[in-house]
Amino acid sequence: MVTRKNPIFDTATTLGKIFGFLGVSAICGVLVAGLLVPAAAVSGSAASGSIDFFDTLPAELKVDPPNQTTRILAADGSQIASVYSENRTKVGLDQISPFMTKAVIAVEDSRFYEHGGVDTTGIMRALVATARGNKQGASTITQQYVNNVLNANLAAEGNEEAIKLNGVNKGVGDKLREMKLSIALEKEFSKDQILEGYLNIVFFNRDAYGIEAASKFFFSTTAKDLTLPQAALLAGLVNSPSAFDPITNPENSKARRDLVLGLMLNQNKITQAEHDAAVATPVETKVTPARQGCAYASAAPYFCDYVLHLLENNPAYGAEVKERQRLIYGGGLTITTTLDPAAQASAQEQVNASAGANPDKWGAALVSLQPNSGKIVAMAQNTSFLPAEGGFDSQVNFSVDQLDKNGNDLNGLGGAQPGSTMKPFTFAEWLNEGKSMNTVVNASQRRYQLGYPWKNSCGVVTGAYNTAQKSLGAADDLQNAEPQFYRSMPVLFGLYNSINTATFASAAQLDFCGIQKVVDAVGLHSGLPSKDGEPNPKIDMSTLANLLGSTQTSPLTMASAFATFANDGKYCEAIAITSVTDQSGKQLPAQSPSCRDALKPEVARGVNYALQEVLNVGSGSLIQPRLSTRTNFPVAAKTGTSNLNESTWVVGHTTGLATAAWFGDALGAQNRPGRNLTFNGKFYESLDGYMIAGPMFSKYMAQMAPAYGTNPFPAPPPEMVNGTQSRTPAAPTVPTSPATAPAPAPAPSTPAADTPGNGNKKDG
Repeated sequence: MVTRKNPIFDTATTLGKIFGFLGVSAICGVLVAGLLVPAAAVSGSAASGSIDFFDTLPAELKVDPPNQTTRILAADGSQIASVYSENRTKVGLDQISPFMTKAVIAVEDSRFYEHGGVDTTGIMRALVATARGNKQGASTITQQYVNNVLNANLAAEGNEEAIKLNGVNKGVGDKLREMKLSIALEKEFSKDQILEGYLNIVFFNRDAYGIEAASKFFFSTTAKDLTLPQAALLAGLVNSPSAFDPITNPENSKARRDLVLGLMLNQNKITQAEHDAAVATPVETKVTPARQGCAYASAAPYFCDYVLHLLENNPAYGAEVKERQRLIYGGGLTITTTLDPAAQASAQEQVNASAGANPDKWGAALVSLQPNSGKIVAMAQNTSFLPAEGGFDSQVNFSVDQLDKNGNDLNGLGGAQPGSTMKPFTFAEWLNEGKSMNTVVNASQRRYQLGYPWKNSCGVVTGAYNTAQKSLGAADDLQNAEPQFYRSMPVLFGLYNSINTATFASAAQLDFCGIQKVVDAVGLHSGLPSKDGEPNPKIDMSTLANLLGSTQTSPLTMASAFATFANDGKYCEAIAITSVTDQSGKQLPAQSPSCRDALKPEVARGVNYALQEVLNVGSGSLIQPRLSTRTNFPVAAKTGTSNLNESTWVVGHTTGLATAAWFGDALGAQNRPGRNLTFNGKFYESLDGYMIAGPMFSKYMAQMAPAYGTNPFPAPPPEMVNGTQSRTPAAPTVPTSPATAPAPAPAPSTPAADTPGNGNKKDG
């Protein structure tokens, strides 16, 4: 005969469940009586044995601050954006409505101020309720806080799979550890400290962690200003944020809120009148969406994104990228940047106006910085960071390199061909070698055959311009925009009128090694990695096409290079972050000005002298509104246009502000020629630097340059300007048509337009 189990002890029965639960809880009950209730006294071998067992459990609890929102600030302290993994803003208990503290205690742990971390009364109540088929929790606020802290620590370590949730994957050992830690916590912290920590860590909604974020999200208010019905609703939400969500489940939410209000009345935490008025109040939310990230920046989303990339790429913030991201998005950092909101607003206005509706998606970018520190004050482009119906949306930053110097992603376009904005660097080497800017060169020469005897003391010059040598791989002849400029002329005249043949004629008398040193000294480099993966490779000036700007370079790089002229020959690396502090106020690594001597002061002054003439009488004199020493304040600048007119520039500076304005094909790979286009109702047969980039630059500088200083540029040495007016010996050439007489220094009545020149044909 088969022996049957006694149904009284069958674990499937109610009594079986009770005995099973009691078997698990026997140790807990004894320990609770002995350790957690201050007035209790326990004796007997059973109790002491249980206590010995309990004492062997780990008591460690790393109460680190929970994940908090990181704020990105402009230089004036105004907020650009906030970023977070959990939307949370920590507040003190004195910044939380008393209604909220009373409500959460009433519904979650009415004996909070009486027990020692684990409530024996609550445990026994839960046992009885369970025996009656009504499952009930017994975790105190302290235990819930411990559980939240443990899970937050696991999340901070990137160990989310180990997180334990009540009633889901917790075992007996987990509950015992939680109880042990609760006891330890109560010995170390006051009740108010625990309550404050709990209200700052608890989850209310996927967009609201902690009471301050929940108050703002659901009611557009602060934790301090919560009303009684609002506080009761949020307190009831903690038990099940989804089931009691007032947005998706308003009826459930009201029933839960009213239950909390009833408990508060029963526990004498509110009066009958307060209760009745709150119950009569309808559930009404006033949601403030938690819009985090650079996409929702108040201004400068691309600058914001650039700042985050700088931090994510910085090993000082963690050995691995994930570690850095946890700190940045959860560390409650305050990141103070160099951005000037007024400058940013002006820059944004100019780029937005550049192409109007712009259905063909032509890009505009403007970046501006302080020459004496490298601090970026504005970074704008004519796109939306978020997808916009019918608009030009892109998350690629037109102003910066594709990668940083260590090969980390910057989310940048990588620049564009700078065209003739490269010419001032050859001119700088001309002055550096002691030559006068008014020395006359033979700008009639258009052909430079393969094997031409260029001077390069540190390498070999490559390339040629000679149609007769096409079979040997030579490029076309050099071309200028206007036929009257194939003649002899002063080097200064050739620069401010952007004459390609004049740039080559001067380079023919220079050491290319010197040109290379100038370019390197002012920080010029490619915005794209090399074919073998080298990030930001140097611009190889021994490649002839680079004299006229054939290597893609970013606007930020160009602005920094021109800033060297403004800063009397000192180059300062561009910086965006001046201060980073964590939630405790500790300073973390930021950026500080890093400047070096790059050019002789007199060389920088000579270049400034020449670049002012670009706007006065040269290729930039057609820019409207005009900025020149004659009409406003001293400004030096150079225009530039690529060979296909798809990349147009104006880069320039005052003594206090350097700016690069770019307009062109931001889609890149299509290589769309910038010809036969219409923007803002105006037809352009071919784009040129002065046409769209020019007004962007001039309007921005007219608005912002005075705030940063517009002192006159220091004058170059007289001999650098005057020198000899006689023609210098011509460099070796292939036979060409006879040169015309030397051109006078004044510009012609019709300035040369700054038209195509990516390195092999026309001026740019």
